[in-house]
This record gives sequence, C-alpha cells and structure tokens, in this order.
Amino acid sequence: MEKLDASYWTERYHREQTGWDTKGITTPLKDYFDQLEDRSLRILIPGAGNAYEAGYLWQQGFENVYVLDWAAPPLQRFGETYPDFPRDQLLKDDFFQLNGQFDLIVEQTFFCAFEPVLRPQYAEKAAELLNRGGKLVGLLWDGDFAGGPPFGGTPDEYKKLFADHFKIDVMASAYNSIKPRAGREVFVKLIKK
Repeated sequence: MEKLDASYWTERYHREQTGWDTKGITTPLKDYFDQLEDRSLRILIPGAGNAYEAGYLWQQGFENVYVLDWAAPPLQRFGETYPDFPRDQLLKDDFFQLNGQFDLIVEQTFFCAFEPVLRPQYAEKAAELLNRGGKLVGLLWDGDFAGGPPFGGTPDEYKKLFADHFKIDVMASAYNSIKPRAGREVFVKLIKK
C-alpha cells in the first residue's frame, strides 16, 4: 500500500481522484448544524478536503471555524471560494501534530482516510483537542471496504475505540444519509469525558 501522507492526498487532488467528494454538505451534518444555537463555538474540521461543511457554517455566521488538511489544493480552493474567510483559520497541518482547543470536531471522511492502526491515536488526539464537554460529531462508515482508503468499520468497533475518552451520546445508523451512502453511515455524537 502507498504511504497515505500529504503527497499522496495532494496528488489525488491534482488528478481529481476525489471519489469521496459529495459536491456539497451532506444532510446529516447540515441537519445537525441547523440546530446549533451558539455561533461562537470553536469548530475544527480535520481532513476537511473541499470543506463544504466549513463553507456552510461560515455562511450561517459561525466565525470560529478551522479548516484542517495537509493537502494544499483544497485549502487554496476554499480560500478562493470564500475570500473573506480568515486565512489563519485555514490550517495546512497534520491532525496528529495540531495544538489548540475546540468545542466541536466535525468528522466527515477523515477517520476513514488513514490506516485503522492510527484510530486509537485519533480518539486520543480528538479528546486532547476538545474542551471539557466538547463534542466529536459526524459520520463513520458502517461496513468494510477492500483495501482502502476508505477504511470502514462497525459500530461495535467504534464503541470500544472511543470508550476511554468519550461518552457516547449518539451512535446510530444515519437515517438521512445522501442517497449514495444510504444504509452505510453511522451518525456519531460523542462527548469528551
């Protein structure tokens, strides 16, 4: 398997090999964002790609949104699409090396993009980056894929993985997935212990 590093993902963007790109915000996350009232939340979107979620949040008045990716092309594209978005909130960095404190981490096709052996580190790092009572919210795949990325999993695996650092508030089949992902996504809302 190729090394899934910044070069790998940058090359995928240059070749437009972005099968994960939904061309817009997905329904489960839009519905979750629409019920948020506190526009001052510090929100991190790791492995954001084209960051449709960040664009939507920004348009809804959330000013403390941080877009993280270690591939430059999607960050550049996002900056061009949203010229008034603060450049210091576009982070070209490695999630596992990031410092900061956030109220909400949004998960959308980041967790499935790296080797499963890194998942315990992901759970620990997400907890480290969240303020007390902070939330990790988003979508995980329900099922396996040959090879990968993406790398799938099951709710039972996810429960065990996150149990040390998070209280599981919601972990259920997403009832409002977009059509191509229907029946294959788990919506999670995890609260830092």
